[in-house]
Amino acid sequence: MSQNQNQNENQNLSQDNYRFQVNLSGMIDILSNHLYSSPRVFLRELLQNAVDAVTARKQMDDGYEGRISVEVTGSGSTATLMIEDNGIGLTEEDVHEFLAMIGQSSKRGGKGLLTEETSFIGRFGIGLLSCFMVSDEIVMLTQSAKGGLSLEWRGKPDGTYSIRRLDTRMSPGTRVYLRCKPGCEVYFDPMNLQNWLYNYGALLPYPITLHAEGLSRTINVMRPDWLINPELARGKRDEALRFGERLLGERFHDFIPLFTSSGRTGGIAYVLPQAVNLNSKKAHRVYLKNMLVSESAENILPDWAFFVKCVVWTDELQPTASREHFYENEKLETVREQLGESLRRELMRMAEVDPDRLQHIIRLHTLSMKALAAEDLDFFRIIHRWLSFESSFGRRQLGELLDEGRDIYFTLTLDEFRQITHVASAQSLLVVNGGYIYDAELIDGLAQVYPDMNIARLLPEDVSMAFTDITREERLQYYENIRHADAALQRFRCQVELKRFKPVELPSLFTLSKESSELRSLEAAEQVSSSELSSILNTLGSAYKEAAYSTLYLNLDNPVVSRIFSSAESSMLVAAVEMLYVNALMMGHYPMNRQEMAALNLGILRFIDWGLSAGTPQTERKDNDDGF
Repeated sequence: MSQNQNQNENQNLSQDNYRFQVNLSGMIDILSNHLYSSPRVFLRELLQNAVDAVTARKQMDDGYEGRISVEVTGSGSTATLMIEDNGIGLTEEDVHEFLAMIGQSSKRGGKGLLTEETSFIGRFGIGLLSCFMVSDEIVMLTQSAKGGLSLEWRGKPDGTYSIRRLDTRMSPGTRVYLRCKPGCEVYFDPMNLQNWLYNYGALLPYPITLHAEGLSRTINVMRPDWLINPELARGKRDEALRFGERLLGERFHDFIPLFTSSGRTGGIAYVLPQAVNLNSKKAHRVYLKNMLVSESAENILPDWAFFVKCVVWTDELQPTASREHFYENEKLETVREQLGESLRRELMRMAEVDPDRLQHIIRLHTLSMKALAAEDLDFFRIIHRWLSFESSFGRRQLGELLDEGRDIYFTLTLDEFRQITHVASAQSLLVVNGGYIYDAELIDGLAQVYPDMNIARLLPEDVSMAFTDITREERLQYYENIRHADAALQRFRCQVELKRFKPVELPSLFTLSKESSELRSLEAAEQVSSSELSSILNTLGSAYKEAAYSTLYLNLDNPVVSRIFSSAESSMLVAAVEMLYVNALMMGHYPMNRQEMAALNLGILRFIDWGLSAGTPQTERKDNDDGF
């Protein structure tokens, strides 16, 4: 037998082949399409395995210094990635336990890591398995710090793996080699790797070095010393702002330190430099045991805190199987409440020591501040004067309105405010528009801050009580015209009232009863619904039709209305009243139905015809002077 034959035979004796105890192809499909948000998480899993290995070895030797190295050779489809750590390594028994039984914890003791608090968060087997998303073969070289032979482990996506015992002894630690799978070149690009390694490992206590294209760079150079106590970031403002810009990709001008009573969760809440919508996505970056878990955590802060974007680090929350989110449980609820309380306390502190800074945040993020004030009376007491509201005196800060010394009225809806704002301002009534979210609730709650102040809801009919009735002589004089006008609007279920009120520039005011408002909403929905749904809505609307009457108040002090009702031409009166009706709808921002649109179009045509048939230029000028 030749020497080469002997060597091959000996090599075969030292290599054993095995099968994974799992449906590997099915598992890879689950990882790719269901569990992980992107194949790039393979890098996080490799990094996490390395961190866990370094952490485990550090527990054996306090003087040991851990390090992690990532190297890329080649480019494109020929690229190979290697990640190496000088951690605890694996024995052959470990390899079988953690790699054959996919999903087995890399922490001994018989308890799964997702249900036990430990310094490890990885699952070595399923983490390494994620590499099949970007490589057709995984090669791992490992040497246990506990001794034994160095091992080579090769895994393939067909469900087989082999273990070869090496003659040469490695230094303790593990190396994992991946060759680029066709179509996965983006995951081996050095620039992408540099960014992703920083995203995942910016807070890690062990240095991560990337070797690529002939250069070496340490990824996590700036690991803030205020991670232990976020309040220390106040003294390093510029550093904290640069840190947020690098991690979150946005330039910030202010931040608030976050912490919980246990000290096991902390972070920095960066104040967004622009106003955001209430329904905007809350995308916070959360690190579990210093490793990035989620770039878009939405449930880590209270709903009202949508004016900040946070970097949060924790060692007490329970990750989901993908390790990209957290389980919604009692622990998460407690952390969320305490982080929200941390934000609230800082805002209240600003009111005492830095009110200009707080006012800037309130002006920029009024909606979020109102959301917090609506659920926290103490906070409302402190900031209420700086909150702005739309009123019959324009958009003003509440403090300015309070200084007027007037009674404060508010409406519950935007429609109510639009109906009465012109009349209310003319009568010097201070009315706040409560139609926007939180506004009515806050103004109503103002009575708890100022119990002696008259604060009440105002209805459109309450304002109409301030109208001046026409005299008995005028009622007799205009009786027939009022009757014609009222009859003209019956098809719109609207009655006419002739009054005098201010401002005189306002010819008409449209008000809705509760029943009429609901009926208009049903009819609007009916016009754009299917025939089946329209039939149902029509049936619902029939219950309102008897009581669903609106009112059109016509202002006799207005020259246009005065001239209309002084005219003996009934056809002109009917057309003019219909035009005043649709004009009042438009002023009140009410959507018009088909019948009302038809009345508007017909009225325009009538007045064009009358204008064209007018006798002389003098008549036309007189008509124009009167507003027609």
